[in-house]
Amino acid sequence: MQLTIDSSIFTKIPDFKLGLIYYNKTIVSASPQMLKGRLQLFQEQLYFELLDKDLTDFNGLAEWQSIWTTLGADPSTKPPALQLLLQQIKDRRYTSSFHSAEDLNTFFSLQYEIPTVIYDADKIAGDIMLSVGTAEDGYEGLNNQFNTFENILLLSDGYSPFGSPYVDSIRTAVTEETENIIQLLFIHPSLDNDKAQQLAEACGKMFTSINGGNYQSSVLNSKNPDFILTDEVKS
Repeated sequence: MQLTIDSSIFTKIPDFKLGLIYYNKTIVSASPQMLKGRLQLFQEQLYFELLDKDLTDFNGLAEWQSIWTTLGADPSTKPPALQLLLQQIKDRRYTSSFHSAEDLNTFFSLQYEIPTVIYDADKIAGDIMLSVGTAEDGYEGLNNQFNTFENILLLSDGYSPFGSPYVDSIRTAVTEETENIIQLLFIHPSLDNDKAQQLAEACGKMFTSINGGNYQSSVLNSKNPDFILTDEVKS
């Protein structure tokens, strides 16, 4: 399986970076109390920060809103998932524990102020392309609505679109039966390549420390726009 970033993205965002982590032989289950507590505490801390801050005071979110605008999308109507997370926390509507993979994905997004996504690799058909969606692109999302993706970053496989840092599809959702996972980190373009790789490695190590299994990580950019996923991963 290969993931490729369409060249049109680099035309609009030359420093675009995507962290890719592939996990196999994972065990997704109810989150341990440590992770549940850490996620809850982090959200409570952010809530108190947001009493004196606007969402745009978070540099990571401000950068992603700028990217959304550059692509031609409106972050006020179809915001990146990170913005939705922070808005819910500001409204004191905390994200509840779901399972160990999703909870970590949420934690990474909040900790690093980036959109993060996870997919069941065995539900993906063929190679993956990250491109900018059109008005004709859409799917049934985890928000229980049919979503369209004009001017929004969109992941597609050989079957159909299936994922986005806006909202993901039901088709490729990770469950407690999932063993092989693809996680994508929509890293700030302003972060240099070495720090971006360190971020991906940190996420991979923490994820496998809780869910077990092995991982491989890479950071894709304009000079390295594709990556082939194999089973030769780190334990």
